[in-house]
Amino acid sequence: MKLSDFNYNLPQNFIAQKPTKPRDHCRLLILDRETGDIKHKKFFEISQFIKNGDVLVFNDSKVIPARLHGNKITGLPSVALAKEGGNVEILLIKKISSDTWEALLKNFKEKEFGKKIIIAKNFIASPEKNIDGGLWQIKFNQLAGGKDKNLDKLIYKYGQTPLPPYIKKMAKLSDYQTIYAKREGSVAAPTAGLHFTKKLLNSLKKQGAKLETITLHIGLGTFAPIKDNNIEKHKIHSEYAEISAKTAKAINKARSEGRRIIAVGTTSARTLEAFAMSTDNQQQTSNNKNKQKFRQSDDRQTGGILPFGKLWVDIFIKPGYKFKIVDGMITNFHLPETSLMILVSAFAGRPAGRHGRKNILKAYQEAINKKYKFFSFGDAML
Repeated sequence: MKLSDFNYNLPQNFIAQKPTKPRDHCRLLILDRETGDIKHKKFFEISQFIKNGDVLVFNDSKVIPARLHGNKITGLPSVALAKEGGNVEILLIKKISSDTWEALLKNFKEKEFGKKIIIAKNFIASPEKNIDGGLWQIKFNQLAGGKDKNLDKLIYKYGQTPLPPYIKKMAKLSDYQTIYAKREGSVAAPTAGLHFTKKLLNSLKKQGAKLETITLHIGLGTFAPIKDNNIEKHKIHSEYAEISAKTAKAINKARSEGRRIIAVGTTSARTLEAFAMSTDNQQQTSNNKNKQKFRQSDDRQTGGILPFGKLWVDIFIKPGYKFKIVDGMITNFHLPETSLMILVSAFAGRPAGRHGRKNILKAYQEAINKKYKFFSFGDAML
């Protein structure tokens, strides 16, 4: 299929610039993927569509202040000359070790290798290796006299909320964080979860819904652009994910009893499907880290096809994919011509994604006609 098949036109004023308050008062479009029928509600009314025994699966990854700014320097400056801020932007992508990250560098060219980036007094980043284009491996360290031994604390001190470029006004990190986030590691929010409040979660539990969590630390795999019009050529960057034995067991039990599994967000959906695929083919990917991290579970451990453990997820779900775990999905409205737009198109039609792209484009046009808000701080779909 062509990337252009997943395009649509969106007026700029439909892009949400701030979150809805209260969170669960955003709008909700309900799409029946079998009939293509559409309904309109408020998000706090989602309980009308959740059945007793349904399992909702949330991504509990926590966004870190992953955007830093600094100045290029040659050699090591004196502490007194160090300045905060600067014209080099660092967007942290993936943590390699306690002091080393993969990061996107803006305004830093490969020919400038050898220069360092001073972020603040006593805090410096050294680009060590160019991985691909603007993606670098960088190492953080402190200058003489630095008191903070924990580099993560310095990142939190000087980092900013890594908002997408289409959001023009800086927001608080708490606005870009789900209320149940607990495991630090994402450089973008699992935005479908932003709509939930404590009151709504408690209401869902009271009516019999089961709430479970997985972890996928969001990086380039989720938001990297697709560069070729032939989507078959696109490769997803791997992202670290975990599923606990408790969660795997609860989901397998629900499936054996005919209860629905509803993924809260595309990251939850990709994680569940990637783990389920790994039981079929041991996740045969180019990333050999999986052989070390993944723990295959059998019926005695979790009671079904979904295993628990750790996995580097690089699954690219396209129309024609047959979902093994996910029966329903809560998601936001996504940018055109992205892997997320392709994923929801794969899910939005039955059987095996039939008419999914047509259903999604119809739903998106309906949302535009009804003046819904789009993207990270926008409205939601079920």
